[in-house]
Amino acid sequence: MARILFVPGMALFTLILAAPTFAHHRWPVDRSELVTVSGTVVDFVWENPHPIITLEVQNQDGVTEEWRIGGPALNRMEANGWNGATVNPGDEITGIGYQFSDGQKIVRLERVMLADGTEIRVYAR
Repeated sequence: MARILFVPGMALFTLILAAPTFAHHRWPVDRSELVTVSGTVVDFVWENPHPIITLEVQNQDGVTEEWRIGGPALNRMEANGWNGATVNPGDEITGIGYQFSDGQKIVRLERVMLADGTEIRVYAR
């Protein structure tokens, strides 16, 4: 009888441990509309789980805001031509993606337009 309970119990235990992993991979974004954020790169952190570009952006009132735009894991970005030197502080870029649903100035990046007009995607779509 102990063996019969052991297998389902271990399966449940494994799912419980994996739950945070599944939750982590869901970006809490509003997918109803792409947003465009243009500004100056302040920082580019090239590390897993998500590379993050920090931008200084002038809003419509002329006030400088800080936005973060994040991509998927490094291997996925590398497969689309990215590396740790793709953007650098001082670069002018435009990030296009989905903003966090709660209004935070965080974007799940879909693609970037560099100052020279080059478009770099983060997903091969």
